[in-house]
This record gives sequence, C-alpha cells and structure tokens, in this order.
Amino acid sequence: MLEIVNNFINGEFVEPHNKKYLDIYEPATGSVYGKVADSSSHDIKRAVESAKNAFPYWSGLYMVERGEYLKKIAVEIKNRSNILAKYESRDTGKPITLASKVDIPRAIENFNFFANFSENFYFESSIENEVSINSVSKKALGVVGCISPWNLPLYLFTWKIAPALIVGNTVIAKPSEITPYTASKLAEICSDIGLPKGVLNIVNGTGRIAGDLIVKNKNIKAISFTGGTVTGKKIYQNSFDSFKKLSLEMGGKNPAIIFEDCDYESMLKTVVKSSFTNQGQICLCSSRILVESTIFKKFKTDFCNVISELKPGDPKDDKTEFGSISSESQFKKIKHYINLAKNESGNILLGGKAIQLQGRCKNGWFIEPTVIEGLGNRSLLNQEEIFGPVVTIQSFKTEEEAIEIANDTKYGLSATIWTNSHKKSNRVAKNIDAGVVWINCWMVRDLRTPFGGMKDSGLGREGGESVLRFFTEQKTICEPK
Repeated sequence: MLEIVNNFINGEFVEPHNKKYLDIYEPATGSVYGKVADSSSHDIKRAVESAKNAFPYWSGLYMVERGEYLKKIAVEIKNRSNILAKYESRDTGKPITLASKVDIPRAIENFNFFANFSENFYFESSIENEVSINSVSKKALGVVGCISPWNLPLYLFTWKIAPALIVGNTVIAKPSEITPYTASKLAEICSDIGLPKGVLNIVNGTGRIAGDLIVKNKNIKAISFTGGTVTGKKIYQNSFDSFKKLSLEMGGKNPAIIFEDCDYESMLKTVVKSSFTNQGQICLCSSRILVESTIFKKFKTDFCNVISELKPGDPKDDKTEFGSISSESQFKKIKHYINLAKNESGNILLGGKAIQLQGRCKNGWFIEPTVIEGLGNRSLLNQEEIFGPVVTIQSFKTEEEAIEIANDTKYGLSATIWTNSHKKSNRVAKNIDAGVVWINCWMVRDLRTPFGGMKDSGLGREGGESVLRFFTEQKTICEPK
C-alpha cells in the first residue's frame, strides 16, 4: 500500500485542493513507495492565510516562550531519531549510518541552537550622541517562505525553519517533492508538542508550481532558499514585484587545494570524505582536487586506492558506506557528465560506470565513485556543478597558479586548503573567492558563524546572528536630546 504525504496547514494534514499527487521513489530500488501532494494556488493561499492569522499571537510571545517550543521539537526529534534516520535513508538513498550520525543529529542541533543562541539577540538597542538618542528596534517580518532541497532534507529544512520561528515569524515551508517524508514527520512532531496552529505550514509540490507561487505571493515577506543556481536565479527574478527579502544558498564547484607540506594521511582521509560523502550530493563537497605537482602522482594512486575500498550497497545495511543517487534524473545527469569527460579526452582513473547490485537494489540508481584527470579548467566538468560522485584532479606548480585555478569558475561557495604552513594557508585563504574556507579540515561548523557563498553560489548569509537579522526588520526612531 502506497504511503500518502499530504500538506500540513493550520495544524492539520489536508489533501491538496486539486486531489493531485506526485510519485515518491525510493532511489535505492527505483520503485514508487508513496504519493505526495501536488499543491496548487488554492493550497498556497490557504497556507498563507493560516500563517497570517497565527502571526499576531506567535510574534507576541516572549522569545523564551518560543524557544521552549523549539526545544520540545528537538526532544521529540531525538526520541524518534532511529525511525527518522530510516525515513531519510529511504528518501535519499544515503547510507542509514550517515543519516543517523549526521542528518538527524543536525536537525536536533538546529532547533536547540537557535532556541539558546537567540537569548542574546536583542530586539531593542539605543545609540546616543551629543545631539540625539536613537532607538533601534527589530521585529519579525510576518509570513516567510522556506524552500529546501532534496540532498539533506530534514537537516536543511530545520536550518531555515528554526531561526524563522524563533524571532517570531510564521512559516510556509516547502520541502523537495523528491524527499518529502521527514518534513511530514516533523509536522507530526509539531502537532504532538502543541505548536500553535498556523505557525508552521508545510506545502508540497513542484518548484515550478508550488515553489513559484510561494515566491510570487506578496503576503510572504522573505524567501530562504537552498538549491541549484538556475532555480535561485528564477526566484530572484520572480520576486521583483514584491521586493521581498531573499537568502539564496546555491551551487558550488568547490576546490580542495593540496600542498606537498600537508599532513598527508589526514588530508587523504578527509578529502575522500569531502569528495564522496552522500555520494557527492552535498553543495560543499570537493569536486575539483588541485594537487601540487611534486606529489601529484603519489596522490592519484593513493586517492584511488582508498576510494576503491568504499563499500557500495543497500542504504539500509549498516555496512554500506556509499549509497544511491537520489533521483533518476540526477542519475542520468551524472552519467551525461561522465560521457562528456570521455568525449573531452579525460582519463577516468576510477569508476565511471553504473553499479549493478543484486537483490532488493537491483534496479536502484547507483554510480561508482569516479575520478577523472586530464581535463583543463575550462572543461564543463570543471565549470558546471555535477552534484554527484565525480571529481576531477589537476596539478599546479605554484601557490599563485593554485589560486588562479581555484577561482576560475562562476561559483564561490567553499574551499579547503591543505598545508602545515600557517602563513601559506592564511595567505591562500584570503585570496580564494569562497564564502567558507576550511584549512586542514572539512565540514567543521560553528553555527554562530555566517554561512553562504560568493558569485553565483549565493546571496546573503545563514547562521548565527546573520540569519536572525535576515528574518527581522529594523527600525530607527530618532529624538533630539
């Protein structure tokens, strides 16, 4: 029997007005396991009306009162973490061990962090000089929209919702139609802990219809979006009429810059993770590996040897280290780029083919971890976001050349630098066009810091005080002394 994911509006699960649904696939098997609401304008309007009605009460609570609701949500996610990890693994094709160790714990942390961090966020402040007293106040925007992607469904869904709620906004949230299940389970949790009706509304459907309607709705005062750059640009264009606030976290083509004086073993272990965690389907994954020429040959051999030991398999198996691609369309896109590499005379050092598993996953969307050399930096594989288990490796001779190659894309989300020279690492980091630069590490996050990209990778910043400011409006009242 197929599972049904309906919308969550005004504290209740409701069918879409048009009674239309989309198929939900389990990527590890390639089969349909459920149906998700395909929302239309009626559903969006209903959700917005619900959020508008809930806003006066919710924004009128003290911050600490809103924080208590967030903490209750965090407790219930923790209580249900095992089953949520299973759902997340099923929806995305990622190993269940990854969902258990990363996705669900981070969702818990998102709610706890903003509940606690917000206690030092001041809605009122005063600035005085010899002639005037200036009172600066911040207030919630009203109804805001949160649109999240399919690769880290609950992780990134909660990363947007928690800060929006804590400062007093009510939310219209749209998860990806590819991976909607844990968002629906979050709605159940919100109902169970008594979150006031209308504070969080979850509408499902395609970005082309439901997402576009959210962006264009003039009652929605801000959009927080994570996803592809092409979609981000459409959101930017479609929001012109309403002048709403935008936070767009988009694509990346992230370089890992490896110098010969690095801690080689630590680097090798971490770069394998930064390249192929979640089958390379993380916007922060290293997709371009730049290696100093003096160690290039050794690195190629060692890198491929370690990758070849990764264990692909059924995501439900605790021993699986490498799961499936999250959708058939993404599977076909990745294969297209691998074929393109062959046409461009790239040398496939490892992988490059679909993985054919037996049993339950025989029809799943699996692709081997793939390493390609011999492509110039103007190759499409070095310029366009593939978002899968495909990395290119290039060599460089000088620090300046490494920086030039690293910056030679339209993207600027993140980068990693590997060297034991503190002066060199900081010198290079200051010259890299990226919103986040990791030195001798990857995916180490302090949630107080600003997060986002440069160039075509983003607009605005999430995290810490940056996102709380984004979800509020400031007003200055000036009086003479």
